Amino acid sequence: MRPLTDEEMRQFFGKLQVFIGQNITKLIDRADAPHTFRLIKDRVYYINEEHLKLASNIGRENLLSIGVCFGKFTKSGKFKLHITCLDYIAQYCQHKVWVKSSAEMTYLYGNHVTKSILAKITENTPQYAGVVVYNMNNVPLGFGLAAQPTEYCRDLDPTAIVVLHQADIGEYLRQEDTLT
Repeated sequence: MRPLTDEEMRQFFGKLQVFIGQNITKLIDRADAPHTFRLIKDRVYYINEEHLKLASNIGRENLLSIGVCFGKFTKSGKFKLHITCLDYIAQYCQHKVWVKSSAEMTYLYGNHVTKSILAKITENTPQYAGVVVYNMNNVPLGFGLAAQPTEYCRDLDPTAIVVLHQADIGEYLRQEDTLT
């Protein structure tokens, strides 16, 4: 377990900033307890600093995970967010998309959000901005990138992609072996 290097931190915060913007500081400077990001076996974890001190007594080979896994660095050096960080991204996200109740399962099977299953979208969402996908009961289902800005969504074909799928809560079942 080690702190992130400058290059790793730049990539990680760059990816996170797509979704939550300047709210990154709210993740670190929390009022209840200070938190930090640590790297364990190519995975970035969000850890309470008090728990971090307690975990320092555990050997590297014995420590599997601690805190919340935000994602991992691939072998090529890119950072990929995991669905396990959805709760934190949903709290601080800037752009949101809601899908129709009848189409929730389509999204949870790993498909993109098309215009036909889109219920509503926040105003002024730019193209390629990070968005959190909600159902109509405001339960976060996953996240992705806006394929089209808000103003173009009204005039799109029903089969046009509105949100590019990145992760959804269905991954807990589809990829349960690799999420740890």
